[in-house]
Amino acid sequence: MTTITGAAQTIAGEYVRAWTSGDAEKALSLVADDVVCDAPSGRIEGIDGYRRFLAPFVGTLVKGEVLDVLGHDTRAVTVYSVDLPFVQNLHGAEYLTVTDGKISHVISVFDMSPMLKARAAQS
Repeated sequence: MTTITGAAQTIAGEYVRAWTSGDAEKALSLVADDVVCDAPSGRIEGIDGYRRFLAPFVGTLVKGEVLDVLGHDTRAVTVYSVDLPFVQNLHGAEYLTVTDGKISHVISVFDMSPMLKARAAQS
């Protein structure tokens, strides 16, 4: 794993380690009230909307692993792998912007097709 050196990289590392270990509230404490998240499911604005996006996902984690955290003072990228009850080894990445010590913008990138296939199989 990359050595953490920049402010955004440090915050991103704390954030991704919190949610991949199942602590959504700790992760959310590092997110700005006016956060904007661009995710495969669409744009999410504000901490309440982001909480509704992140907390249920974190609540379903069977296992989470941080693969790397790259960044500098204002931007960072996290790369992770998670196991969910219906999908294993799902990889994703988040491109995070940090403003005034909080995550202000998240671009979340992951392949939704395994989740959609699992939902279809349950129907």
